[in-house]
Amino acid sequence: MVLTLNQALSIILTVAAVVAVVFLVRFLAQLRRTAQEGEKALAKAQELMDGMKEIEAKINASLNDVGQVLQTSKKAAAGLTQIAGFLSTQIARPGARYLPLLLPLVTFGLRQLKRRKEKKDGG
Repeated sequence: MVLTLNQALSIILTVAAVVAVVFLVRFLAQLRRTAQEGEKALAKAQELMDGMKEIEAKINASLNDVGQVLQTSKKAAAGLTQIAGFLSTQIARPGARYLPLLLPLVTFGLRQLKRRKEKKDGG
C-alpha cells in the first residue's frame, strides 16, 4: 500500500484544514466570551454613569444653593459697607470736632465717680 503524491498532499491538506478549523473555532469561542464580558462591563459602566448623573445633579443643586448664599452674602456685605460709610461720614466725623472738649470732661467725670466709690468703700 504505497501512497501516491496526491494522496499524501490530500492528507497534509486535510490535517492543515482540520488544524486551521480547530484554531478558528477556538478563536471564535474566545471572541464570543470576550464579547460577553465586554457586554457585562458596558452594563456596569452604564450603571456607574447613571450613578454619576445623580451625583452630578446633587452637586449642581448644591452649587446653586452656594450661589444663592454667595449673592446674599454680597448683599449683606454691601449693606454693612453702606452702614459703616454712613456712620463714619454722618456721625464720627462731625462728632470728632467735639472730641478735644469731650475727652477731658469724660476723664474728669470718671475720676469723680472713682472718688465717690472710694469714699463709700473706705468710709
